[in-house]
Amino acid sequence: MTQINSALLIMDLQNAIAGHLGDKQALFPYKMALEAARNHSIPVIFVRVAFREGYPEISPMNQMFARAAQYGGMTLNDETTQIHPELAPQPGEPIVTKKRISAFTGSDLEMILRAKGINKLILSGISTSGVVLSTLTEAADKDYQLTVLSDACFDPDPEVHRVLLEKVFTKRADVMTVDGWVDTLV
Repeated sequence: MTQINSALLIMDLQNAIAGHLGDKQALFPYKMALEAARNHSIPVIFVRVAFREGYPEISPMNQMFARAAQYGGMTLNDETTQIHPELAPQPGEPIVTKKRISAFTGSDLEMILRAKGINKLILSGISTSGVVLSTLTEAADKDYQLTVLSDACFDPDPEVHRVLLEKVFTKRADVMTVDGWVDTLV
């Protein structure tokens, strides 16, 4: 039997994107998941999206990211791409920089997971229809066991969020609240 080694992914909780949550109270589920992972020695990996100066990674045909290249910002050292200070990584917690929607695309995430022997991912992030959906789909295809923390995901469209959590994600992952996940760790 294979030993299960988990990691918590906190995806796109960077300054520019976390602002979509509204108030600081909306960060509570993410902070709770982060604290639980740390208290149970579960590795935490932060994922952000950022680009090099001059945007060599962005094709003008990419509808989502071409605007970043056109208007500027979202570069590696830009304040908008830094992890939200309320969720600040601790020493040794990697920050993976991706170049597309999925946490795997254009990043070294898979190398880190293999190096740590991780075979189960706990997913949280903004947005449910973006990074969470894309990462879940790719991770499922790569045979990772998956859990999605329903209240540590956010989408600007509540109906899309609901349908993904209730109808789509349940076919590939366990979907539970942060409290429910924490209860499984005891």
